[in-house]
Amino acid sequence: MQTLKWLVLASIGVVAVTLVAAQLGAFSGKMPLNLGHRDGKLKPPSKTPNSVSSQADMWVEHPMQDYARIAPLALTGDGAATIARIKAIVAAMPGATVVKSESDYLYVQFSTRLMKFVDDAEFWFDPASGLVQVRSASRLGRKDFGVNRARIEAVRAQLAAG
Repeated sequence: MQTLKWLVLASIGVVAVTLVAAQLGAFSGKMPLNLGHRDGKLKPPSKTPNSVSSQADMWVEHPMQDYARIAPLALTGDGAATIARIKAIVAAMPGATVVKSESDYLYVQFSTRLMKFVDDAEFWFDPASGLVQVRSASRLGRKDFGVNRARIEAVRAQLAAG
């Protein structure tokens, strides 16, 4: 009985320490330094199944090309109006922080409420295609359990709804 009591107390202690560490940013990861668009491309998808990219097909040798593939977003007006609309949509989403906002580019960080895991999402109006290219990736972990894909699809649905 004494051993069981000790195990329960130890488990509670581990959970408490983990939650405090999370609130202090232990699981937020580091902001990538190479975000943005260069030469008509956003950063490639992650090499693990924890990201989506509308430009996944540009990286033909990429190990996660099939997993990461997602359609770009259609315009709802011109590029600047669409980016502004996306900004309004994502700013209302839980855990969203708009980090960079330009007429053709938007960078948003999404943080989970409890553990403070951070995902980086980018939206770029690509004038060559007339579409908004997207990339969303988790900073930490090997899997995202479909969270990045679901988030981009939620943006797509709200954008289409007007």
